[in-house]
Amino acid sequence: MHHPTETVRVLYSFPHKLGAARICYTAWQQVNGLAAAGADVLACPGAMARPVAQGVTVLPTLARGKFRIPYKLIGSMRAFALHDAIVARRLERLADQIDIVHVWPLGAVRTLKTAARLGIPAVLERPNANTRFAIEVVQRECERLGISLPPDHEYAYNAERLRQEEEEYALATRLLCPSDFVARTFMDRGYPENKLARHTYGFDEKAFHPSMEPRTPTRPFTMLFAGVCAVRKGVHYALEAWLHSDAHRDGVFLIAGDFLPAYAQKLAPLLSHLSVRVLGHRNDLPELMRNSDVLVLPSLEEGSALVTSEARGSGCVLLVSDSAGAVCKHMENALVHAAGDTETLAAQITMLYRDRQLLNALRDSSLRTAGDLTWTAAGAKLLRVYRETIASHSRRYPQLPVHYPISEARNTVMV
Repeated sequence: MHHPTETVRVLYSFPHKLGAARICYTAWQQVNGLAAAGADVLACPGAMARPVAQGVTVLPTLARGKFRIPYKLIGSMRAFALHDAIVARRLERLADQIDIVHVWPLGAVRTLKTAARLGIPAVLERPNANTRFAIEVVQRECERLGISLPPDHEYAYNAERLRQEEEEYALATRLLCPSDFVARTFMDRGYPENKLARHTYGFDEKAFHPSMEPRTPTRPFTMLFAGVCAVRKGVHYALEAWLHSDAHRDGVFLIAGDFLPAYAQKLAPLLSHLSVRVLGHRNDLPELMRNSDVLVLPSLEEGSALVTSEARGSGCVLLVSDSAGAVCKHMENALVHAAGDTETLAAQITMLYRDRQLLNALRDSSLRTAGDLTWTAAGAKLLRVYRETIASHSRRYPQLPVHYPISEARNTVMV
């Protein structure tokens, strides 16, 4: 049985390019945070986009040296399946050196089956809500708006992908939920609470920090949206609420992100308002956040958007829906509205526009606890989840063999 003070040895399987954008950045930060927390990490990504923290062992599955198997050439699903097969084979050889397996969606079925057969607990990352729930929510909203998603869009219905994801849910020991909202979408579908584990994502405090300069009195009230401008993110609700608030008269609404063409076309009349500035994809988010008063995210479905923690670290007050997965408390350090409730969101924008004292109080309160949301803190919390999962698994299956220290077998040949 694994002793609670022993180093946790994790095989971290990620079928994409570790350290690239979006979820690839999230996974990269998780690996670094786990290493900082004291975990012994064997990372098995498809490929590497940037180096990881010292002490992490990295064994890519779809790359060797400068040679990479091109995902686009063989298709992402084939690439993920090949990754899964390689990791499962490695796990077979390393059974006595691994305490827990951490996998990501769509590249994990064989690895999860192998872990179960070997008696090793395995956790599955859930970067978004229950997939069937998410697809249904986005589809309903697209139909309401009269927009069609491209067939290859990540939220377009795909029976085979959905079947595979739901098989992964069933095989995993626990599902890692980065927000209460994600956990709720699984419980609503009948998943038991003890199947779900709450962890968090984080922000890089070196990049995202508040401005040391006092706010310029002449600067207009500024609201920011940052992220992919997708239907599920509720940009249309943000625009409607902004234009129904008092703030649009002399304030500025900045939208940093790329639009699906059909969505941008649908929203063209709202986007053309003089107070709205569409910036496209930006690489200066920390600066944009420091110069904005609020970050708006009226999502219909989300895992736990990184921008919400990054905004808090930058001194930007959150205006979010209850489906955004943000770590915050209504009227304590943020304002929260029910997803789709444009009227309430408009009233909240007006309230912060008119009452700068409330805006500053929320900002100060948010900054006081922002340090709890760093990637370092997230790594420590994830390691605690690993320990709880290992302990629970050991109690349920006490006949499992004791693992040998990983240092005794570091030079094991791995495929």
